[in-house]
Amino acid sequence: MSDKCQSTCISNRLRAALADRKITACIPSKGNRKVPIPHDTALYKQRHKVENMFGRIKDWQRIHTRYDRCAHTFMSAICIAATVKFWINQ
Repeated sequence: MSDKCQSTCISNRLRAALADRKITACIPSKGNRKVPIPHDTALYKQRHKVENMFGRIKDWQRIHTRYDRCAHTFMSAICIAATVKFWINQ
């Protein structure tokens, strides 16, 4: 089996397993797929925003490398970074 066929079969099985559990797919299928798989466009846009926010927060070296050893201090740094990033974008 070729790599493309194998990855497609895995993708199909994963999406079928999610559908069995009543989970809606929010990631669109690749553009070169013969039969596109339906997905929730609004949910995908929200997911993309959250991923971008975490990407921007990880720009802060303190958070990216996790200098803080205590969980509460690390969470505080994440909250400060998210607040500053949100405040700058307004």
